[in-house]
Amino acid sequence: MSMAATEKRMKPQRLNPKPLLLALAASFALAACSVGPDYVRPQMDEQLGNAPAVFKEGQNWKPAQPRELSADGKWWEMFGDAQLNALVEQVDISNQNLALAEANFRSAMALVQSARAAYSPTLDASASATRSRSGSSSSSTGSAGVRNTYSFALNASWEADVWGSVRRSVEASQASAQASAADLAAARLSAQAALAQDYLQLRVLDAQQKLFDETVAAYQRSYQLTQNQYAAGTVAKSDVIQAQSQLKSAQAQALDNGVSRAQLEHAIALLVGKTPSTFSLPPAPLAAVAPPIPQGVPSMLLERRPDVAAAERRVAAANAKIGVAKAAYFPSLTLSASGGYQSSSFADWFSLPGRVWSLGPQLAQSIFDGGARRAATAQAIAAYDGTVAQYKQAVLTAFQAVEDNLAALRILEQEAAVQDEALQSARQAVVLVTNQYKAGTVSYVNVITAQATALAAERSALDILNRRMAASVLLATALGGGWDEKSLADLAPLAQQSEAKAKALKDNAALR
Repeated sequence: MSMAATEKRMKPQRLNPKPLLLALAASFALAACSVGPDYVRPQMDEQLGNAPAVFKEGQNWKPAQPRELSADGKWWEMFGDAQLNALVEQVDISNQNLALAEANFRSAMALVQSARAAYSPTLDASASATRSRSGSSSSSTGSAGVRNTYSFALNASWEADVWGSVRRSVEASQASAQASAADLAAARLSAQAALAQDYLQLRVLDAQQKLFDETVAAYQRSYQLTQNQYAAGTVAKSDVIQAQSQLKSAQAQALDNGVSRAQLEHAIALLVGKTPSTFSLPPAPLAAVAPPIPQGVPSMLLERRPDVAAAERRVAAANAKIGVAKAAYFPSLTLSASGGYQSSSFADWFSLPGRVWSLGPQLAQSIFDGGARRAATAQAIAAYDGTVAQYKQAVLTAFQAVEDNLAALRILEQEAAVQDEALQSARQAVVLVTNQYKAGTVSYVNVITAQATALAAERSALDILNRRMAASVLLATALGGGWDEKSLADLAPLAQQSEAKAKALKDNAALR
């Protein structure tokens, strides 16, 4: 080889940039194009019923001194029970279902980052050292085609988002992350509501236990009265037996009340993330009162309910996936470049003569796929239609939940007033009939009937109170518990909070 030829080989070759620049210009010109439908929030059609101006059950019922749901979402504070407030605060710390929802949210945020990574080019490096043998002998070395090859290369590639496939993928993942954040809020609200219901019912059972204790004491006195009168010969033995039967029945009911209370205590322990054996709530009077809750405007449910917001965000994600499926019909443009060194000698591996490079665009188009792209598009459209149906069902269910509990609170308030009158009459009847029995003007059957009626009236009053408390909790949660979909606009604070909580839990587990 001549010296001139060697110098020509070692001299770097100039790259003609025109083809590359033309490819870049074409890709950026088309980058603004995104196939697939742009998202529009589904509307409730006339057949299903548009959002009403007011709630039907709330038109003629105005709760006294209405209070707005707390702006920070602490709706349970409306009950005015310090123990309930302390327990609900523990739900966000230790509830395992909530921890699962937070993990799902962090996974969804990671998928957003993964989708955004497609905007950037990829760069990878490779190095190899091989020794190979060919079938013919080498005249220069005298060996049978044995040679060494040393190579090193950097490879870069970038697929231009010409048809908006990446943008639609990012759009879908962002909407899915927002849905996951709404699911987290819904899980938190559900756990809080379950705890509030269980706690308030437990306190009602405490009040019922007090009623049973007082009833057993009263029946004990009646039993003693019949024994004294039987000893005096003024009543028959049957009165004593009836009084004893009534006393034992009340004692059995008091014991049975303890079963329900113990199970509610165990349920509360689970909600706050503790084992039942390490958790207990001493009996205490019912301090909570049924609060008046504002109804709001029905259309606001679309912004207040996290489950409705989650369903709507899944519609947005499904809509974006239609664009991803349709982008597969169009060719893909990939810009790639590679450079490195290749030599048969380790000493000359990174020398200038061993330099290699390649640069250029690549356009690829699938010509025949047996209908796979058409099927994928049809599947994406069907999935979108399904999420729209789920969203509309979630909206209808939300309206139903509010109407149900508005009706329950309105009717139970009236029922409580009537029941209170019945209870007062039953208490007076017990006093009158007992005095008549002592005077010998009525039989003991009348006393038993009056006492049984009074006990039933007392229990009915407590049952109505329990149902009013439960309806108040359910109405607060049906109205969203103070949550607002505006929190989905920026998920970064929630993601940081979730990451910090997960790290704290891992650190605490490591210390144990």
